Parts: sequence; structure tokens; C-alpha cells
Amino acid sequence: MGKFRFEHNNINVRDLEKSLKFYEEALELKESRRIVPEDGSFIIVYLSDGQTDHLLELTWLRDWDRPYNLGDNEFHLAFRVEDYDAAHQLHKEMGCICYENPGMGIYFINDPDGYWLEIMPVRMKNE
Repeated sequence: MGKFRFEHNNINVRDLEKSLKFYEEALELKESRRIVPEDGSFIIVYLSDGQTDHLLELTWLRDWDRPYNLGDNEFHLAFRVEDYDAAHQLHKEMGCICYENPGMGIYFINDPDGYWLEIMPVRMKNE
């Protein structure tokens, strides 16, 4: 058995186009590939940051007709950004900041389905 490595995280979304727009505007994630079966029952879109091999998989289900139950929403994805202040300003303008923790130097944004995304500054290697 070889070593395991992260490949992707999946989240389900209700409005694929709205989610694609959000992830590109808020986090500069771009579509790297798409799976669409002949029956059109679902669409899977993989998003890339263009820097790492890790992907975000968005899954849209044609017959899903209600918001996803995110439970207590204790899970999240985290992103590091070089210009933390500019990112914070962008997300403030987008109205998607849902929680800030200035003491830790981080904040969270919501995507259109309510998933939390942590935003952290790039720090020194000895953090």
C-alpha cells in the first residue's frame, strides 16, 4: 500500500452557476473539469486554485429541491491568502463574512449554501 494524499473535498450545491460565480469571485477558484451524465441527473464540477493539486468538488443534483442540512456546521475548508486585508475588504463588500476572530487573525465567509470557509493570512514558516 502506498501513501495516502488529499485529492478533493466535496460539497453539494443547490444553484451550480451561483456557486461557481461565488467561488471564482471570493476565492479565485476556477473550473478544472466537469462530469455530466447523459441523463442529466447530476453535474460534478471540480474547482482548482491553480497552485495546489487539491480540488473542491461541487455536486449539483437535479432532483434536490430543498436546502442542505448542514447540521451544526462545525466543518469547514480553510484558505490562506497573501493580501489578507484586500481579501477581507472584498468579502466585506460581497457581504459574505459570517464570523470574525480578530484575536486569532482569521475570519469565515459563507458560500451560497451556507458552508463556512476560513480565511487565514500567509504566515511565517515558524508559526
